Amino acid sequence: MIESSAVISTCGQYRYRLFRRWKSGPTCVFIMLNPSTADGTQDDPTIRRCIGFAKREHCGALEVVNLFAFRATSPADLKRAEYPLGQENNVYIARALSKTGPLIAAWGAHGVFLGRDRAVLNMAGGLLQCLGKTKQGHPRHPLYVRSDQPLIAL
Repeated sequence: MIESSAVISTCGQYRYRLFRRWKSGPTCVFIMLNPSTADGTQDDPTIRRCIGFAKREHCGALEVVNLFAFRATSPADLKRAEYPLGQENNVYIARALSKTGPLIAAWGAHGVFLGRDRAVLNMAGGLLQCLGKTKQGHPRHPLYVRSDQPLIAL
């Protein structure tokens, strides 16, 4: 990696942005539900999968933001958090939406929690794509799709 970073709150409970660059080129943005264990130097399985999709789309970097900035390994833990959104989260989402590469929604069915999916869809103004949809129409998570799954309009 040429560059690897993350913006994590001082308390460590929130991750607002994760960034990886491996070459020059556009930045592929993934908007998922909430951050897990990946940080400025360590990737988790989801981030490794997102990097694979970004490379497939001929991008040189990956930026990950989330509907909720609270770090949790399960949606149940996220939903128990006192303030799951995170104070600065919308600022980082808005910045990510200005990137030139693909903007990929990937938050799954739990994105409806607190209406965050609708809020971010409104911020994006119809520019989002996804790696397929669930039966209920939610954007699929990158761990649960084939590596050759094409991007489609959300």
